[in-house]
Amino acid sequence: MQNAMCIETIDLGLRPYKEVWDLQHTIFNKMVAQKRQGNKPQKEYLLLVEHTPVITLGKHAKKSNLLIPASIMDREGIDCFHIERGGDVTYHGPGQLVAYPILDLESHRLGVKGYVNLLEESVIRTIAQYGITGGRIEGASGVWVGEKAGCEKKICALGVKCSRFCTMHGLALNVNTDLSAFSMINPCGFTDKGVTSMKTETGRILDFEEVKGIFSEILIRLILSL
Repeated sequence: MQNAMCIETIDLGLRPYKEVWDLQHTIFNKMVAQKRQGNKPQKEYLLLVEHTPVITLGKHAKKSNLLIPASIMDREGIDCFHIERGGDVTYHGPGQLVAYPILDLESHRLGVKGYVNLLEESVIRTIAQYGITGGRIEGASGVWVGEKAGCEKKICALGVKCSRFCTMHGLALNVNTDLSAFSMINPCGFTDKGVTSMKTETGRILDFEEVKGIFSEILIRLILSL
């Protein structure tokens, strides 16, 4: 049965991290306040964005996984924020599709584990449209390429925050991302696994707007089919 909730997709284009982080908080806090008052939110949101270069550190991030000093980040114009999502350290930048679903999981009868699985599934189905086989690794969130061959490379990072079944933060899919930027960190805290992108896996630059459209359609379809 389809859920009657309306999911509004907002395409923000290329934006600095802090600006979109603040927007997430505004929407998320309003939704949480509605739930505290016993009201069911009537609208949910999917924010889609590319970020200017930024490194984010989650609640459990280790400083040792940030491999460059603040002076170099300042010189290169790379922002850095400690944020409230789960997970360790990651990088966002141009060519990477970042999605922030702000949802009421209770309306979809979803728990956090099921929600994370749904986000991963949306990416697995998206990259499959381009002939890329993605999968999961036990104990490591996100979507991986080459996991069956023992040469795991992360193509999509994932980290969420949930309060009163309302969500913020989300996922980052490497589409045409410059992977050299990940040399500044131990991505998601791993030192024994690599990163990849849809561009690397297909050997060509992809139509970013096309990928964005396919992903958002798949994700919303999966949510509303619950």
